[in-house]
Amino acid sequence: MLIIGIAGGTGSGKTTVVKKLTCILKKEDVVVIPQDSYYKDSSNLSQAEKEVHNFDHPNAVDFDLLIKHLDELRHGHAVEQPVYSYITCSRSSTETIHVEPADIIIVEGILILTNERLRDLLDIKIFVDADADDRLSRVIKRDTLERGKTLEQVLKRYDSTVKPMHLQFIEPSKRYADIIVPQGGHNKVAINVIGAIIEKFLNAGKNN
Repeated sequence: MLIIGIAGGTGSGKTTVVKKLTCILKKEDVVVIPQDSYYKDSSNLSQAEKEVHNFDHPNAVDFDLLIKHLDELRHGHAVEQPVYSYITCSRSSTETIHVEPADIIIVEGILILTNERLRDLLDIKIFVDADADDRLSRVIKRDTLERGKTLEQVLKRYDSTVKPMHLQFIEPSKRYADIIVPQGGHNKVAINVIGAIIEKFLNAGKNN
């Protein structure tokens, strides 16, 4: 099994990189584990508190559960991945996603390189880099269309948490990356190189 971590700032293009990598792999060979599914449940917060909830601090992520699930997958056991809602800031108490082990596990999220125990589980650590203005543009589009936020709410959150947390935690975690991908999913050369590494691993496994 090859466990790949793909990190980078909010709106950097991580999801695009993941999608392009999965497109060049067979469906049965790869499983994607999003960090977003492992945010701690915050349904007890008031609506006002939810609107300013900091998703960009490492303390917001249930790393213990994420690491436990990766370890179980690595040992050939299926896991029940949580389902998290950004809108309600809550983890579903009734719904999970059943995840079976695969040859390639891709863990994707803004904070995955900030946790040492998680880094130690990753065979390849990738950081998707992008210009701050480009990231903000993508965040505005995503949060207004997918998360029910107004433009004012998005900009306020960006200034109060997203930008300072990026500078404090996410950008510094880039130093742990084995591969840095500028221009996100638009960097065809980097994606092809990563794809070739994955294909080499898969072929080596078939020949053993």
